[in-house]
Amino acid sequence: MPSSQKHTTVQSEDGTFTAFSKEFGEHYHSTKDGALTESLQKHVIPAFELSKNKSELTILDICFGLGFNTLATLYYMKREGIQKKLSVYSPEFDRELINSLQYFQYPDIFDDLKKIIVSLSTTGEYKDDDLHVSLYLGDAREYLLICKEKFDIVYQDAFSPAANPLLWTKEYFKDIKKLIKDDGVLTTYSVSLATRLALHQNGFNIYLATPKGCRSSTIASPSPIEGYEVVDMPHKILCNPGAKALSDADIQSL
Repeated sequence: MPSSQKHTTVQSEDGTFTAFSKEFGEHYHSTKDGALTESLQKHVIPAFELSKNKSELTILDICFGLGFNTLATLYYMKREGIQKKLSVYSPEFDRELINSLQYFQYPDIFDDLKKIIVSLSTTGEYKDDDLHVSLYLGDAREYLLICKEKFDIVYQDAFSPAANPLLWTKEYFKDIKKLIKDDGVLTTYSVSLATRLALHQNGFNIYLATPKGCRSSTIASPSPIEGYEVVDMPHKILCNPGAKALSDADIQSL
């Protein structure tokens, strides 16, 4: 993807490339953790470990961006010999970005995925017997209101709450809660108390993840899960009486 008025390509510390959004003033991935490393360690690996007993998976990838979470999912499944029927749905409002993905410098391990990347970049969809990836070119909040799917996994990977707060409010996570299955898993890089409060207030159980080679992250689920450290939200609230979740009303009043 050549640099444009909206994006600049940047190499991250694991050698893979990400991009800097001039519109949001942020990189699409942590340049310290690395684009591929972050996708695998903070999202794909924990989500698949917690969903290993399911023969089919439906994933909500918020937002598609450069597609690393979806592409890393496909790479990981092939690497580990995981055979599941997979459906991925992902909103992305930046049509120009999607159209440019066929030219982006992805890591060599994604070479086998080239036809999928080109199809998504040109048509917004890819489908074969075991895989369906569908992009929604529009606002993520609007997509959640019309989406008919129920999700096993949610990759919560939008720009940060500071840059894109509407995708981190308690109302946003209320819509996510309606779409995630009772035993579904949400992964996110955010460890902020405001994010965790928004999830907690919508009935999610909150867990601390310590991914290999990365900074800590968060896993949440409507149901209790094993293998991760529970975040004691009542204690967090007691110790931080002034903390509160982001809300749509607060953002709209700014």
